[in-house]
Amino acid sequence: MTTLFFELALTLYFAAMIISIVELFKGSKTTAKLMLSSVVVGFLLHTVNIIYRYIDAGYVPITNFHEATSFFTWCTVLLFLFLEFRYKIGLLGSFIMPVVFVLMLSSSMLPREIKPLDPVLRSYWLGIHTVLAFLGNASFAMAFGLGIMYLVQEHYVKSKHPSGLFQRLPSLQSLDEISYRLITIGFPLLTLAIITGAVWADKAWGSYLRGDPREVWALVTWLIYAIVLHTRLIAGWRGKRAAILSIIGFLTIIIAFFGIKLLRKGLHVFL
Repeated sequence: MTTLFFELALTLYFAAMIISIVELFKGSKTTAKLMLSSVVVGFLLHTVNIIYRYIDAGYVPITNFHEATSFFTWCTVLLFLFLEFRYKIGLLGSFIMPVVFVLMLSSSMLPREIKPLDPVLRSYWLGIHTVLAFLGNASFAMAFGLGIMYLVQEHYVKSKHPSGLFQRLPSLQSLDEISYRLITIGFPLLTLAIITGAVWADKAWGSYLRGDPREVWALVTWLIYAIVLHTRLIAGWRGKRAAILSIIGFLTIIIAFFGIKLLRKGLHVFL
């Protein structure tokens, strides 16, 4: 049953991605509604999949790479829907749904077997630490999409002959401000994730930091977004430079997320 709901969600996310790409080149109110409807239904099915897996496993389903990637996708879609209904950002789906589909497709290709938890994972810190981390990463994923949108819109603003896409994309100021708000949400979530992870590590292994690759990359990511906030508040960096840093920050997250799994090194390899 869990597999069925997952596959249906994957299919609807794929449909939403295709529609969002079509909308990018030849959009209309019909394609926008169809894309959003596909995402909403896919998200509901995805939610049911996670609930069923939780019931079957008896613990928060974020303990293997399939579950982690699936939950990362779920958090990203949740935030996407919030922004769609809150801010109604034109063409946001065209820049976010490809990311969503690639994450979900990656999850679909990974082993889905439910195994008994490792003793170190049998802790209430599991849900707290991982949920904070993935919600923070989802905020950065949305800022990444908005950063790309900013660079595209800036290109059209500077162009002598802007195309119709220029009229359909949000203003540079709106993109910059919403991206900044997302980072101000994601940064404290990431900070709390690092803190709770350190507390959990101390309880499990007697040390706050163990030089684990995921810990190192988490600190690198934290530093990048700290620079984004610092340069904006102190040096007044906005616009293009902030967008580029947001893109670099999210790419760092993706490299850490998938790279550690491929290298199979560190305490976080189960993710």
